[in-house]
Amino acid sequence: MPYYESVFVARQDISAQQVESLAENLQSVVSDNGGKVTKQENWGIKGLAYKIKKNRKGHYVLFNIDGPSGAVSEMERHMRLNEDILRYMTIKVDDLEEGESVQMQNRSSRDERHPRREEGASFDRNSGAPEPVETASEEKAEKPAEENAEEPAEEPTEENADETAETEVEQEGEGK
Repeated sequence: MPYYESVFVARQDISAQQVESLAENLQSVVSDNGGKVTKQENWGIKGLAYKIKKNRKGHYVLFNIDGPSGAVSEMERHMRLNEDILRYMTIKVDDLEEGESVQMQNRSSRDERHPRREEGASFDRNSGAPEPVETASEEKAEKPAEENAEEPAEEPTEENADETAETEVEQEGEGK
């Protein structure tokens, strides 16, 4: 029998369980018409290149189908009738891919290259390694007590002598 790859895009506002049930319904349509879905991959929600029926994102699902053309055309008819499916594309291929598709390989390699950072960690662009972020309270605790004390004021010079005298008078007035 001929081999087909079919990808459909479902609306983003339906749940993952609804996408799974939709995929199961389409699989049953193929199997009822003498075909077999050899592989199903859920690629998750991805952004669309342009708006389709007021949607910017969609759930992507891939089928590898081994079956007659009548089964595929019946599946496409069901896709056209379903309002939750935004777009679909089915192509005839010589052989079906074994293992993960390119989309799933890209996702897994991306996860390996950039593991999720722990909370409170920042990213060092030079080394590429995450490093912990220190909060202001931790920085104060690390300084010796002498450094935490206020620094002595500048000694009065001719230029700031008037300003210093005025602030001293104000401080004395506040203290009373």
